[in-house]
Amino acid sequence: MEPFVPTRHAVHVLPEGGLEAKLKHDRPLRVKLGIDPTSPDVHLGFAVVLDRLREWQDAGHTVVLIVGDYTARIGDPSGRSAERPVLSDEELDSNAQLFAAQVFRVLDPERTEVRFNGEWLGKLSFAEVVRLTRMLTVARLLERDDFAKRFAAKEPISLSELLYPPMQAYDSVAIEADVEIGGTDQLYNLLTGRDVMERYGLEPQIVVTYPLLVGLDGAEKMSKSTGNYIGINDTPEEMFGKTMSLPDEALPQWWDLVAGGGDHPESPMEWKLELARRITARWHGEEGARAGEDNFSRVVRRHEAPAEVPDATFEADGGTLVYLPAILQSVFGQSASHWRRQIDQGGVKVNGEPPPGYELAPEALDDALVQAGRRQFIRLHRA
Repeated sequence: MEPFVPTRHAVHVLPEGGLEAKLKHDRPLRVKLGIDPTSPDVHLGFAVVLDRLREWQDAGHTVVLIVGDYTARIGDPSGRSAERPVLSDEELDSNAQLFAAQVFRVLDPERTEVRFNGEWLGKLSFAEVVRLTRMLTVARLLERDDFAKRFAAKEPISLSELLYPPMQAYDSVAIEADVEIGGTDQLYNLLTGRDVMERYGLEPQIVVTYPLLVGLDGAEKMSKSTGNYIGINDTPEEMFGKTMSLPDEALPQWWDLVAGGGDHPESPMEWKLELARRITARWHGEEGARAGEDNFSRVVRRHEAPAEVPDATFEADGGTLVYLPAILQSVFGQSASHWRRQIDQGGVKVNGEPPPGYELAPEALDDALVQAGRRQFIRLHRA
């Protein structure tokens, strides 16, 4: 086993010298990570942080995952240009359960505590909330990059959003965190946790941040809200194909953070293929990696249909024409106007040929193989 290096890939370790002092405690440290339950998928960017947490566990420390079921009702404003929409209680609870289950593909359940912050935030009295807000100033909150930009642009900032940093900080008080880790976009929130813990008479946590993995667009951070991500529960075919769509300029960071670094092929195409093999093999085994590569070679390189194509049905009455964009919308998502544009640009094929228009005779679609984009296929059947 490799030696434990708690600062592997770290961007910030604050305060200076604090981590070394904490590690001298004659007990396992409590290492905190907050989870946003607004979507159930764990993506590769989050898995990078989970890998670092697993290293802490393997060194004998305890990971405390804080599922933000209560703070999600406020909405984390970090990196946001507008207020995050708030989901229903039922959807948040369902997402939180699914998300928590996925993390154990990386973490050791025996050294993991999963806590829902509604456990303590839901019990705070109004007087305690007021006490908590007195620990921070509006001026300091507005120093945050996201708030500062929105304030300067005269864009609305709700009072509830200003409550998010102190509420997340109180999580650290409730579980008496020794270390809190997160992405670099969480630096302000994590440092706020230090301030609030000290005000409550606790030894402040150490803050460790990690770089944000760039998404499939090669520009923005990997994010569930923007859809530019690979989920660890994606199929081998999806995982391999999405990795191959990564821009060349993102390869160095992905190779270092996701694939473990080291030597790599000189050719960007061969480098990307090896990256896709490693990623898919990690989550689906060598057999899954081979299936993903076979599918990529068949569909993208040889322009053939996948070995297995899912079925879908459509409704048709008599001689009425069928509106293809609506069928594609129901099967693959996106809007009907998106699929009209795809048809106009030649991005949709029916039995290997571009459709003559948006509306087709039912018999032309019955048992037809439809390709939507480079990697999406469906076999249609009349209901």
